[in-house]
Amino acid sequence: MDTTDPFAPNYPTPTANRPLLGLTVLVIEDSRFACEAMRLLCLRSGARIRRADSLRAARRHLQVYRPTIAIIDLGLPDGNGVDLIKDLAEASPRPEVVLGTSGDDFGEAAALGAGADGFLAKPITSLAGFQETILACLPAERQPTGPRAVSKEEITPDPIAFHDDMAHVADVLEEHNDERTLDYVAQFLSGVARSAQDPRLEQAAVALAKKRAQGQSASSETAVLAGLVQERLTHRMAI
Repeated sequence: MDTTDPFAPNYPTPTANRPLLGLTVLVIEDSRFACEAMRLLCLRSGARIRRADSLRAARRHLQVYRPTIAIIDLGLPDGNGVDLIKDLAEASPRPEVVLGTSGDDFGEAAALGAGADGFLAKPITSLAGFQETILACLPAERQPTGPRAVSKEEITPDPIAFHDDMAHVADVLEEHNDERTLDYVAQFLSGVARSAQDPRLEQAAVALAKKRAQGQSASSETAVLAGLVQERLTHRMAI
């Protein structure tokens, strides 16, 4: 008797060089620099990618499309990605893989506690690490068959994406300067700076976050951070 399901989706067969072939990845990430890294990782792996830069955009997207994999940044401009992880983990049907991502030390515990299948720590540059994290969460029928060489490739995003992130922060600081905005800017820039290996910018972002956490005035820290952002916009810092 033929037990083949005629309505089962016909996915392309993954290969050793393209182990994520046939998968669609929805990346919910507000950083252009981080998203460019994710785009390159998906491209090298054979996966298609869609991007949403906020919780609101992600929820609109999910009303229309059903991605195979959702990768959700925890620090988004309109809320905490943990909330979306909880919703997707409990959804029916749900994406086959739900991953959290963050550069914060507490990120992995928060994502897994909300129901994520795995976690990607920023900066995400290792092709092998990206692929293995996803493959570990996929069913056997989605795995490539036969031996597969472990890639040593490291991804380097386009510096233009870093410049776009600096322009985004400059616009945010110009339009708003309230406490919530400062918390968002500190979190956003610390992650971007770490990914771009920009220690001066990271230190300034951490200093702002520390003052905010202590409930103290952070006007001088904000001014320093804004100055570093403008410096990178002016000189298009090479990374």
